[in-house]
Amino acid sequence: MHEERRGILYGIAAYVMWGLFPLYWPLLKPSGAVEILAHRMVWSLVAVVAVLAVRRHWTWLRTLTRRQFVLLTVAAITISINWGTYIYAVNSGHVVEGALGYFINPLVSVLFGVLIFRERLRPWQWAAVGLGGASVIILAIDYGRLPWIAIVLAMSFGTYGLVKKSAQVGSAESLTVETLVLLVPALVYLTVLEVNGTATFGHHGLGHAALLVGAGVVTAVPLLAFTASAIRVPLTVIGVLQYIAPVLQFLCGVLIAHETMPASRWVGFTVVWLALAVFTWDGFRAARATRRQARTAPALETV
Repeated sequence: MHEERRGILYGIAAYVMWGLFPLYWPLLKPSGAVEILAHRMVWSLVAVVAVLAVRRHWTWLRTLTRRQFVLLTVAAITISINWGTYIYAVNSGHVVEGALGYFINPLVSVLFGVLIFRERLRPWQWAAVGLGGASVIILAIDYGRLPWIAIVLAMSFGTYGLVKKSAQVGSAESLTVETLVLLVPALVYLTVLEVNGTATFGHHGLGHAALLVGAGVVTAVPLLAFTASAIRVPLTVIGVLQYIAPVLQFLCGVLIAHETMPASRWVGFTVVWLALAVFTWDGFRAARATRRQARTAPALETV
């Protein structure tokens, strides 16, 4: 029970840090979204290698298979799309739409389970997916366009989770491979910016340079906290904790960035939250039923 409590605290810490990301990326202006993304790749690698060096954990390199490397390369591409889109969303005044992407992400993951793994959904899960689809339609009408930022974020992160699940590599180890794969294009892009005279690193004071370096730290730390949580608490608890991040992102957009929220947009988000409530309730109900069956099975065997 003590370990589970620690796991919950680690999980809360991870999702709170992710939820406060909208407050960090604007501090990196005048750097553009792609330049910030490139620095995030470079300094994330430095941060995670430092963690592995402290732990003296390098034996996993010898056991990494070609299949795992290919999967992690795909993961690197999808997470770079996710990171870049989110940085663009925050720095262009679309924090609320970015939060929407992470609200609907669990529903996208469920949909992937149906389409890719042929999983069968329970009726209430279908209801949650249907409500999620309805919310996207409502918000598309409100925005006058598809909420593409939210859709790209949800699809890319859902794909990232799917690929990482297939790779079966620890978080620090997989982040090392992913950022290593992205290192060369990131360094090439930063070099081109420097040659063109459009780079911001080192040209806007030490504080700005330190914040760009810090992009690696704020990437690695919550991921490590999440890993510490995931190995200590049930997935049902993680499933509930994951809503902390988009809630905080949403509040940052409304209360701090003062983004416009017309009545129609509130309706769309209300439908999303209803979908998540149904999804979470059904998950807890199914988990209780599974535990009940596990308790009664031994008793039936002894009869």
